[in-house]
Amino acid sequence: MLKPGYQSRQSKRSLRGMLTMGLCYTLLLLAVGLCIILFPMAGPEIANSSQQPPMLMQLQPVDMPTHTEPADLLMPDVQLHHHVTGHDMQVPSVDHFVTQTQTVSSESQALTMTYNGRPLRAVKTIMMTVTAYSPDERSCGKWADGITASGYSVWTNAGKLVAADTRLLPFGTLLTVPGYNGSNPVPVLDVGGKIKGQRLDVLYPTHAIATRWGVKQLPVTVWEYAD
Repeated sequence: MLKPGYQSRQSKRSLRGMLTMGLCYTLLLLAVGLCIILFPMAGPEIANSSQQPPMLMQLQPVDMPTHTEPADLLMPDVQLHHHVTGHDMQVPSVDHFVTQTQTVSSESQALTMTYNGRPLRAVKTIMMTVTAYSPDERSCGKWADGITASGYSVWTNAGKLVAADTRLLPFGTLLTVPGYNGSNPVPVLDVGGKIKGQRLDVLYPTHAIATRWGVKQLPVTVWEYAD
């Protein structure tokens, strides 16, 4: 027979073995449970991360150029002067000034100028400083009586006329000024206190319109009758 002490030791060993096996099974079950819980959650994240589209390249903003106007296109400062007339000057016979000018275009695109129905031919072209004036006191001062220095009304040739230095361009000279009167011929019928040498003053009906002309450097063509 086994001794009582020996049986007690055997029982303790059996119990210890059972507890150890139970603990191992418990740990194994816990490990399996953790794997079941964790891996299904990680799987979709991995799948989603693999299906994400690549990042688009960031576009850099482009500075659009701003339009600037050239300095030579800006309106120059307007320089007005008092227009002086001399009514005691000798007046030539210029009856043809009363009729409006006409321009006839040929098929060869060369312009045949006419004035009062008479043909003209170009004599020369002069670079001139061209300003503008009006027949009121703001331009003509005390001489604003509606009469030019040549004795003709400021409304002669429908008010399309110029003031010039008569030493260079005598009364009755016909000129074309680019941008004035449609570039049709106009007569020299007036003078001005500051219109000396290669300066010219074109007439406009009002001071506001004359102010918009400004100061221009233009090639002015001198014409004579061709008949």
